[in-house]
Amino acid sequence: MLHSAKPSFLWILLPWILGLPKPTLAEEGMFPMTELERLDLPSRGFQLGPRELFNPDGIGLVQGICRVNGCTGSFVSSEGLIITNHHCAFEAIQNASNKQQDYLEQGFVAATRLQEIPAPGYTVRITESFTDVSEAVLAAATPDMGFADRTKAIDRRRKELEQAAEKANPGLRAEVAEMFIGKSYYLFLYTYLKDIRLVFAPPASIGAFGGETDNWEWPRHTGDFSLMRAYTAPDGSSASYAKENVPYRPKRVVRVEPKGVAEEDLVFLLGYPGRTVRHRTASFLQYEQSVRLPTIVSLYSWQISEMEAAGKADREVAIRHASRTKSMANVEKRSRGQLLGMQRKGILAAKTKEEMQLREFIAADPQRSARYGQLLDQLDQVYKEMTDAAPLELHLKELRSACRALSFAFTIVDAAHERSKGDLERESPYMDRNWDQTRQQLLLDAQDWHPATDQILLAGMLERLAGIPAARQIQALEEKLPGDGDFAKTAKRLFASSQVGIPAQIERLLEMNPQQLAGISDPLLQWMIELYPHYLKLRERDKEVEGKLAQAYGELIDVKRQFLDSRFIPDANATLRLTYGHVRGYSPSDAIYKSPITTLGGLLEKTTGVEPFITPEDVLVAHKKGQFANLVDPATGQVPVAILYDTDTTGGNSGSPVFNARGELVGVNFDRTFEATINDFAWNPDYSRSIAVDIRFVLWVTGVAYPGKHIVREMGVELP
Repeated sequence: MLHSAKPSFLWILLPWILGLPKPTLAEEGMFPMTELERLDLPSRGFQLGPRELFNPDGIGLVQGICRVNGCTGSFVSSEGLIITNHHCAFEAIQNASNKQQDYLEQGFVAATRLQEIPAPGYTVRITESFTDVSEAVLAAATPDMGFADRTKAIDRRRKELEQAAEKANPGLRAEVAEMFIGKSYYLFLYTYLKDIRLVFAPPASIGAFGGETDNWEWPRHTGDFSLMRAYTAPDGSSASYAKENVPYRPKRVVRVEPKGVAEEDLVFLLGYPGRTVRHRTASFLQYEQSVRLPTIVSLYSWQISEMEAAGKADREVAIRHASRTKSMANVEKRSRGQLLGMQRKGILAAKTKEEMQLREFIAADPQRSARYGQLLDQLDQVYKEMTDAAPLELHLKELRSACRALSFAFTIVDAAHERSKGDLERESPYMDRNWDQTRQQLLLDAQDWHPATDQILLAGMLERLAGIPAARQIQALEEKLPGDGDFAKTAKRLFASSQVGIPAQIERLLEMNPQQLAGISDPLLQWMIELYPHYLKLRERDKEVEGKLAQAYGELIDVKRQFLDSRFIPDANATLRLTYGHVRGYSPSDAIYKSPITTLGGLLEKTTGVEPFITPEDVLVAHKKGQFANLVDPATGQVPVAILYDTDTTGGNSGSPVFNARGELVGVNFDRTFEATINDFAWNPDYSRSIAVDIRFVLWVTGVAYPGKHIVREMGVELP
């Protein structure tokens, strides 16, 4: 809800005027579990101690948290029921949908366990333990190594440690994660579940209410949640889907608090945030601002428009494109927000000023100068080289991505080469431990392949590459860039007799070695075989750049610690983190204040009956009848829909549980505000805000508006 602005200084002073405690500020940081003991949680308002959150010798709240593919989820029953975001379950909903049974449009509720729908390609991980293995990993790199060889040596050592850990801990999944770039590494052990099923999904008109218009915006009225269930073999071991499998029994169940939260309540999140880049340099920010982000915005917005146009006349085509379009639209708008945020908030200027001070600090001491004097210049040079190479490299990679058939062809060719190597020598997706999942995801993607759209996207990428002089130096590309500029004709010729996007053909091709593939008469496959050496060069260059950056940033972290004389919180890296703050509004611009709780009444005010603001009839009827159960917020007199808070989050926090001070579930995180899209680069308590669906709206939609009262009861909540 928008209100007339209250001057920000009055908002801060108001508690003093009323004689109340001053609101505490949130703190920047997505804290690893290793930091919990140092945080003094009681002074920050927590009613749980560090060991109640994570207990390496017992059971803590984190055992109730899981990673669901690239998102986060929470176990809300002893029978493996998981709550996460609708957009996190979106691919499972899409895969189960067709024109006749459109779960995206109609929603889905399983009345019994037998009706739950398998979600192929989905996995769940639960953190069990972690160990510092930095010394063992870094010992693999020697001073005489080139940068690419350094990257390969460290990758191999990480794989060795993962294999050894899995051998020593049967049934668990191991992963070595880089905590500080080029500096520290931790070995994580996970329970790894492979049979995941869909239990409840509201219609997309609830789960994605407001569509891309409201995406990354506040106020929000989006019920972005779904419920899934994890299964195991009857003996409790991890197993792929089978009818005889049984629900997973989590070590900890997250308690749902149907009373929700109020403004200024403490909240905290546990989850698996993606990657942040706050310790990177000004030259990195310049590269992002001038090169990579504008390229993403241009390429993605074009592809989205083509896919949307293809789906307008045919719902079946729209369903095929739905997951990909939604994912790309999310990244495209985030990238636009990051560009705007960097310009408005002066992030590049602030980083440049900080580095000038750092240079002075380094120069002030002869020993520091000798060790670190050239460090920032070396990093600047790496990003200059990346900038120079970007037009060709970014578009060549996007060629392989935008055209799905070429993406399939690349994986087929790459697998043939990689699978012929020893297991530790392979790229990670082709190792034995990952191969089944890689193969399954490829076949799932192929089920959504739409050749007509793919052909249009290929023609568009050829046209873009034709405008890059360096692209014409690659013979395999030059031959496909027509002199008459008729890129559509070239794309049509390549697609005319290609079967590389057909699932049955993919399965057959995946069994072949490189020599056998060379004998297959398929134009797209043969073109990829010609392009493959250039993609290998790109991979090698990426490893070289990674090696340069890892070594340089490892040194940079050392000297910045000396300079700032404070401990660092490492950038997020998809490992388990805690962040905390308060339910709190904000002022995004002059004369505007946005309060932190939206309501069902506000949702109906926003409803127009036209996409993306359509509200399902079930919701309208339940509201008209006044069926609100006991889920009305006393402050607003209505069922709350979404809440806003000042925790530090980023991608991967989608689906993260929002807890109150007692560790009870009060919301499910799903987004940030447009101003907070720059959280990856910098965080600020004034404008960094995250958004969750209120648990009361989850319960109301599931058990009142829709026939899921049995699911609500399983979550430990009784509705009248």
